Amino acid sequence: MQALETRNVSLNYGGGTIIDRLSLSIPKHQITVFIGSNGCGKSTLLRSMARLLKPSEGDIILDGKQIAELSTKEVARKLSILPQGPVAPEGLTVFELVKQGRYPYQNWMKQWSADDERFVRQALQATKTTELAERSVDALSGGQRQRAWIAMTLAQGTQTILLDEPTTYLDMAHQIDILDLLFELNEREKTTIVMVLHDLNLACRYAHHVVALKDKSVYAQGKPEEVISPELVRHVFGMECEVVPDPFFGTPLCIPRGKGRRAADYEAKPSKSWKEDKEEFKHELTGS
Repeated sequence: MQALETRNVSLNYGGGTIIDRLSLSIPKHQITVFIGSNGCGKSTLLRSMARLLKPSEGDIILDGKQIAELSTKEVARKLSILPQGPVAPEGLTVFELVKQGRYPYQNWMKQWSADDERFVRQALQATKTTELAERSVDALSGGQRQRAWIAMTLAQGTQTILLDEPTTYLDMAHQIDILDLLFELNEREKTTIVMVLHDLNLACRYAHHVVALKDKSVYAQGKPEEVISPELVRHVFGMECEVVPDPFFGTPLCIPRGKGRRAADYEAKPSKSWKEDKEEFKHELTGS
């Protein structure tokens, strides 16, 4: 069984159709990343999969059931979503924010429990935010704040997490920090993670499964090493590039052609391998 499915889903946004009769299966226990150019519908599709946007036609299937037929609390116990740029009420502490993740388990008969406390403490520990628990969310740095929001989604205790551009506005070090955290969560807990990312190279490094969107539907999907190519980048992003192995992980690494300081005296050539291309470039620079 797949974690999430869309069956002939169409989505409207801004008066037009942005996704048209799209059918897609999200692999369970893996990291899936949506890629594509601005405005192609990545975030819109993600929001529909969390039942934040109703399809104009088609169905969203969560753990084998139509998500439209589930109660809000049932959905929240199975799936959590972290939207882009969430905002916490002024003065809310990190601990109070993370506690919100336990809301789906509260009712007039069952209030705060030892289980709730345990989930919150574990989420704080997993995201390394325990020492920030009493600090105000709006006083945190961007990376700390994003960790706090991720802690809230972990406290929700779901097996599927959706994240819309979780690295937006973060510097390079904090981007890697957040993506490492999500990767470790997937490795340790087998949590199904679905993300929208703009950085194609980071998508290739962390995803087990990528979905490239274009022209209101899926252009290609599969393992990054099987689907990412200069042709895909040209058609999906309208950009010329070379694709070589990442020197650390062997995953696809896209090098845009474009213009740069050495464009006049160094013309990129198709690489036989990353190491051979590196040595050739070094030779041209040093003459040795």
